[in-house]
Amino acid sequence: MNKKKSAEIWGKIQEAGDFLKNKLPDHPNHPKGRNSYAHVAICIKNKFNASYKDIEDNKFDEVVSYIEFLKKNPS
Repeated sequence: MNKKKSAEIWGKIQEAGDFLKNKLPDHPNHPKGRNSYAHVAICIKNKFNASYKDIEDNKFDEVVSYIEFLKKNPS
């Protein structure tokens, strides 16, 4: 992804992380609480098989939509 779009995605990841803070369900692997920012980034990496920086530019809108989906469906 080009630098401008990558920076935009990072900003949206941060917004989603802020929104999801203390909203993710408890998990036994995270006794001190889950990192909502890492959660969003890992979900993106799992869905698109690449770090947000390495996703193709033409998938920008799809990534943004997926981030919005994650905000509405904390898991």
